This record gives sequence, structure tokens and C-alpha cells, in this order.
Amino acid sequence: MNIYIGNLPFNMGEEDLREIFEEYGEVASAKIIMDKFTGRSKGFGFVEMEDDAEANKAIEELNNAEVAGRNIKVNESKPRENNNRGGGYNRGGGGYGRRDRY
Repeated sequence: MNIYIGNLPFNMGEEDLREIFEEYGEVASAKIIMDKFTGRSKGFGFVEMEDDAEANKAIEELNNAEVAGRNIKVNESKPRENNNRGGGYNRGGGGYGRRDRY
């Protein structure tokens, strides 16, 4: 099961995250999402656990738990829906049919 963890302390490392979840079972992977421009944590991450029962127990006990002064949010990660929001083209706003300014 893939687990989403939000509201993480910005100074937490992936090993720290792994240790928290290993108390509930075997952790296949632990990843904290980093900002590609600053290299700093974005404050959320993902943990993957093979055993769904262990993962559900971790979610149940760790959701809203305090970690380094912050109440973390823990729930099962759902795949992102493609709702066609965000960047792209053909959204209006210029370009097509515009005159060049001299």
C-alpha cells in the first residue's frame, strides 16, 4: 500500500520517516518530496508498505500524531486524477490572431 504523509517537519529526512513507519511493519520505500528549485522539503512524502494490514494500522495510529511539533496527516495514497487542470496550451489568453506591434 502506498501511504501519503502530509504536514511533515521541513527538517525531517527520509530515514526518519522510514523509522516512524517501521514500528508498524516492513517499509518497502520512504520518499520525501523535495522542491526542485530550492532543494528543500515540500512538507509531504510517501511510504510504501507491502502488508496492507500493517499499513492500515500505521495510518490509523499515526494520522494526526505529533511529530517534531507538527500534527502529521496520514492516509492511503490515491492515484492522481487527470482533470486537465494546470499548465498547457489552447487555454486562450493571446497569441492566435494577434497583430505584431511595431
